[in-house]
Amino acid sequence: MADETARAQVAQPGGDTIFGKIIRKEIPADFIHEDDLCVAFRDVSPQAPTHILVVPRKPVVGLSKAEDGDAALLGHLLIVAKKCAEKAGLADGYRIVINDGPNGGQSVYHIHIHVLGGRQMQWPPG
Repeated sequence: MADETARAQVAQPGGDTIFGKIIRKEIPADFIHEDDLCVAFRDVSPQAPTHILVVPRKPVVGLSKAEDGDAALLGHLLIVAKKCAEKAGLADGYRIVINDGPNGGQSVYHIHIHVLGGRQMQWPPG
């Protein structure tokens, strides 16, 4: 079992997350976008030549826990993901991933979007 998959099987929602610490700049990150709703930074363990994480400042646990009132925030995250992909030069395409729950591979219970690109993505992905 891959390390990330193993972490997803034991991860639990609740408490502070690594993303909260990155947002507060307690842990350094290579930020490529910041606004009042979210941040985007390069993943320290990239799964593709370009691997960017887009993380809302609001700690939504996961997509399955998002509420109707989060619709504008979720849309904003996708627009920021698109802008980050453009800025990274991913004109030939990219993949957007949101992991949710243990079987979805979620290892950090603070919703985030993975922007993956810079190589041909395979199908099926999992």
